[in-house]
Amino acid sequence: MAAGRRAPRTGLLELRGPGGQWLRVLLTLAEDVLGVSPADGPGPAAGPGEAPAAQLNGGEPGSAVPEALANIRRTVRVVKQDVGGLGISIKGGRENKMPILISKIFKGLAADQTEALYVGDAILSVNGTDLSEATHDEAVQALKKTGKEVVLEVKYMKEISPYFKNSSAGATVSWDPSPATLQKRSSPLLPARELWEGRTVPLKMCYVSRKCLPADPEHRYLEVCSADGRVALFLRAKDEATAQSWLSAIQANAGALLPRVKEELRAQLAGAGTVAGRDVKHVGWLTEQLPSAGTRNLLAVLTEKELLLYGSLPQSRDALGKPAHSYPLIATRLVHSGPAKGSALYEAELSFALRTGTRLGVQTHLFSLESPRDLALWTRLLVDGTHGAAELVQEVSAACTWKGQDCTLSIHIDKGFTIYATEPGLGKTVLLQQPFEKLQMSSDDGTKMLYLDFGGPEGEIQLDLHSCPKTIVFIIHSFLSAKVTRLGLLA
Repeated sequence: MAAGRRAPRTGLLELRGPGGQWLRVLLTLAEDVLGVSPADGPGPAAGPGEAPAAQLNGGEPGSAVPEALANIRRTVRVVKQDVGGLGISIKGGRENKMPILISKIFKGLAADQTEALYVGDAILSVNGTDLSEATHDEAVQALKKTGKEVVLEVKYMKEISPYFKNSSAGATVSWDPSPATLQKRSSPLLPARELWEGRTVPLKMCYVSRKCLPADPEHRYLEVCSADGRVALFLRAKDEATAQSWLSAIQANAGALLPRVKEELRAQLAGAGTVAGRDVKHVGWLTEQLPSAGTRNLLAVLTEKELLLYGSLPQSRDALGKPAHSYPLIATRLVHSGPAKGSALYEAELSFALRTGTRLGVQTHLFSLESPRDLALWTRLLVDGTHGAAELVQEVSAACTWKGQDCTLSIHIDKGFTIYATEPGLGKTVLLQQPFEKLQMSSDDGTKMLYLDFGGPEGEIQLDLHSCPKTIVFIIHSFLSAKVTRLGLLA
């Protein structure tokens, strides 16, 4: 063995297979991969080489898809119920390089009652709206807008189904109101063939959690998923201590690979000729609570200026440049950190909430993490990141109208507020200039008006920004907070 390399850790756990059966497996934890292989032969779920049949109701026994339906376009009419809506969940989307796929059919609800839809069906269109190139969010919105009767064009993807049903790529999300027990993301299964042959999960930016579904009253569950979502393991240890020990060991090995991940991302940013301010500060998994009451796992990349969110680890320069969401730190505010309150889903979890000012209004996001240590780290990095972004950006400007005159509002972290007009051939005419220290009050109407009061003879200044003023309001707050931090008045 090479010097400095530790011997792999091994141990016997149980792996949930098709049909919910538990199979004894041998886990082998090396420096960069987690291996799983059968401990005592194939379980009763399936023999070598046998792939599980596609099933209704999220993997409950029975109702295999007829062979004649494979890869055939079908039209299915679904009549929504007053409670439960369509009664399905989806995975996939353009950002995951997958079609929109039905990942769950809830027993007894509208889709189940048609007896014509299957887990593994790709939704090609809804009421005539093409979803073949839709992102996950676009598909959710299209399905939300449907009325009582919904016409779905679907096709069962035989070659894709065994893989998507058992991975975390494109999180499962319910878009219709349904019982609370059905609204959380269920954990994946590994196909029977892969159980028999054995698999490895690369540890580089793998997702690992003990917050698993279904509920775990004995706290013995453990979920591990590769960074690209292609391989997922749902494990059960003999007791809580063993589960925690494996979680800590996997996190430690994955954490040791984090510097390599950061360097790879930095190289991609540098190769793209990206301007200064995009250095990678941190990378990690966050679980976001969605407005539809579902959850999704997102890989967060924190740079000097932005919080970038991805469905999986970007493997190329092009993928890195196309995050699912991008939030400028200078316009983002941490508004909560700690055990969440008022949320049944998150009341026992550690979470933080962010609010971002945009031209369309304020966006609020709630994220949960695995441990108090993770929460403390993200809290500190986000607060420091906002201050760092303010120091890096220094100045922002916005077109506005003041006293009926078109002009520009400039806000500089050191020079304060300047309102000026520019006329052809005459250059810049300063109409008002005030330091931050003179600002006594700022407010807005949430639509387009920004109000500033410097206590001067001009009274309250009313600026029409022509769009939602929240971005400027949040930037003012970030500049002020950064200036206070400079003085050492914040810990």
